[in-house]
Amino acid sequence: MHRLSETRRKTRCETRRAGARRLPALAAVLAALLAVACGQSAPEPGSSPSAEPGVSGDTIKVGILHSLSGTMAISEVSVKDAEQLAIDEINAQGGVLGKKLEPVVEDGASDWPTFAEKAQKLISSDNVAAVFGGWTSASRKAMLPVFERNKALLYYPVQYEGLESSPYIFYSGATTNQQIIPGLEHLKEKGVKRLFLLGSDYVFPRTANKEIKAWAKANGMEIVAEEYTPLGHTEYGTLVNKITAAKPDAVFNTLNGDSNVAFFKQLRNAGVSADDIPVMSVSVAEEEARGIGPDNLAGHLTAWNYYQTTDTPENEEFVKAYKQKYGADRVTDDPIEAGYVQVWLWAKSVEKAGSTNPEKVKQAAKGLTFDAPEGKVTIDGDTQHLYKTARIGRIRPDGLIEELSSSDEPIEPDPYLKGYDWAKGL
Repeated sequence: MHRLSETRRKTRCETRRAGARRLPALAAVLAALLAVACGQSAPEPGSSPSAEPGVSGDTIKVGILHSLSGTMAISEVSVKDAEQLAIDEINAQGGVLGKKLEPVVEDGASDWPTFAEKAQKLISSDNVAAVFGGWTSASRKAMLPVFERNKALLYYPVQYEGLESSPYIFYSGATTNQQIIPGLEHLKEKGVKRLFLLGSDYVFPRTANKEIKAWAKANGMEIVAEEYTPLGHTEYGTLVNKITAAKPDAVFNTLNGDSNVAFFKQLRNAGVSADDIPVMSVSVAEEEARGIGPDNLAGHLTAWNYYQTTDTPENEEFVKAYKQKYGADRVTDDPIEAGYVQVWLWAKSVEKAGSTNPEKVKQAAKGLTFDAPEGKVTIDGDTQHLYKTARIGRIRPDGLIEELSSSDEPIEPDPYLKGYDWAKGL
């Protein structure tokens, strides 16, 4: 009787498994429950939910995770739009591995624990093949252990402070030697000797300013002050007074989100123009200029890798497609372009690998090149950062940015600043 009962139990389990296979949307959950019921071990926490994540029938699910609400929405909504544009273009060309991409969109709500929570949902519940998302370094660092624990892929589209690399993150924005250092070198060339540091109070500005201070010490530049305000801060009258009293040659601005709206408006209301004290920003681009108001920004400086005015055939097509989809009044900018590019890079890596398996995708991505709107980009196989061209720009009265200078060729990413003696010990 025991053997007969055991045989019947196994038969029931096999029948249930067959049923689960006929219901792809529930298969992962049912498989785990049946494994326990049938006396087998459940999957380890953090283990990959599928050898081919995201694949279901004729579709591949991918995650999009950005702040669609809160202080960072001013910047992140448009990046989400660019990623959706890339997905639409890829689907129009036949998809990936002959399957259409299906985006699952989540709102990080400008809250770092929420980013971690939604990342886990996208991986475990939605079983996406990859996630495209984040903006602030706080959001990225909150998500990093989630992706490493689950051995899943995050594509992160924004410039950041460096000093990091993860085997499960592809960094599509600039690292320090591709943006911040070129920005500092431009100021030095223009005779800036006294620099005021202003940033939001979280990991990116504080780490970036640590690097800036080390660079300044090695290059004979004085840091006259270093000030931080909370994300979402809107009262800058006192800080504007501090800036004018310190009489710097320039301000290096690492404010993020809609705090920039308040800062630049109050700076202009105090009668301070770009001719008086130029501000070099690394998180203000064309999209932020729309919210801040071009009149408040005209003449101030930026350091990025892409502008809407970047002169490449690929950019002409990209800008045209973006405006056709979202409206003639919309603009493109560096993180928007990076968000668009990273979806294409993932798709090309999957096609090359013949699989959505993260380990196979990572291997296929090494050395992969792409003619992006910003120019040719290449994935560095060691750090999973991109070779990118550095560009210095000046904000025009219409809110677009004119390029003042650029690197001769794409710069090899150096996230740990190993190529700089002044950075030792950071």
